Amino acid sequence: CDCISLNKELCVWMKPINCLSLAVGHQYSSLGTQPILCGSIPGLVPKQLRFCRNYVEIMPSVAEGVKIGIQECQHQFRGRRWNCTTVNDNLAIFGPVLDKATRESAFVHAIASAGVAFAVTRACAEGSATICGCDTRHKGPPGEGWKWGGCSEDVEFGSMVSREFADARENRPDARSAMNRHNNEAGRMSLNDNMFLKCKCHGLSGSCEVKTCWWSQPDFRVIGDYMKDKYDSASEMVVEKHKESRGWVETLRPKYNYFKPPTERDLVYYESSPNFCDPNPETGSFGTRDRICNLTSHGIDGCDLLCCGRGHNTRTEKRKEKCHCIFHWCCYVSCQECVRVYDVHTCK
Repeated sequence: CDCISLNKELCVWMKPINCLSLAVGHQYSSLGTQPILCGSIPGLVPKQLRFCRNYVEIMPSVAEGVKIGIQECQHQFRGRRWNCTTVNDNLAIFGPVLDKATRESAFVHAIASAGVAFAVTRACAEGSATICGCDTRHKGPPGEGWKWGGCSEDVEFGSMVSREFADARENRPDARSAMNRHNNEAGRMSLNDNMFLKCKCHGLSGSCEVKTCWWSQPDFRVIGDYMKDKYDSASEMVVEKHKESRGWVETLRPKYNYFKPPTERDLVYYESSPNFCDPNPETGSFGTRDRICNLTSHGIDGCDLLCCGRGHNTRTEKRKEKCHCIFHWCCYVSCQECVRVYDVHTCK
């Protein structure tokens, strides 16, 4: 797993899962300007190499999509024992955490896949690439009081980019590839499920005499919230082996028959997660020592659960904040600076 530093952002799609590398640095915006980008990336399978060469101008958007996927993962898990921690100076940016087929692996694959589709779709609508643009296929008849206009975002093209590049390595006949493909697609489908009609009024003084509408992706936070719900309700599977003409093939089936089987929009996994309470280099757990906890919460972010029963320490912290703000006509706000004291609780 020896990705060159320029292209660490893209290693999530270029490497096997056991060296998943989602590092993103200040250089990601230069991707696509390098004439030998595709040929210089180690480990690409032929399908990925062809794709990279054919779509080199959207590779910066692929990198940006991975970046927003990581950021959303860290937001969604900010109060959990595993908080989507990244490892500096390590190509496997999540460490060994994603080596196993756990819920966490399922979520990372889904949110990164969705992030790539989202970023590519948005870049196309903004005119950042010449090979794609607005979606004109899904218009249909307008509704009462409005007409089609603007630029409907082409989520099908963004999903195609994510699918062709992300899933190119997941062609092995084993359970992990089947799991990764399923969760990648679940992440992409979350975009379709959350598209909405965005409208703009036209007329004198905003009278809305004419209203034009177009299909738009939601804020990516909506996708993150949606996928976090899928993480919480993920389906545990078991691995089955079948003999086919091409040899032995592993497939997944639900572990519990009395639960509703997962749909293509649900996340699946087949290995249990570690508890993430204590540091463990084998599982990639950093533990929860010194993590800030919420003393008044009874949820997983509360000091009882987040600290795994070890207790917590409390310290006071002074913070400078703006206060006594006054609005002046017209038009600015002046504020004073106040020092406030807060209790900060951290896990033992």
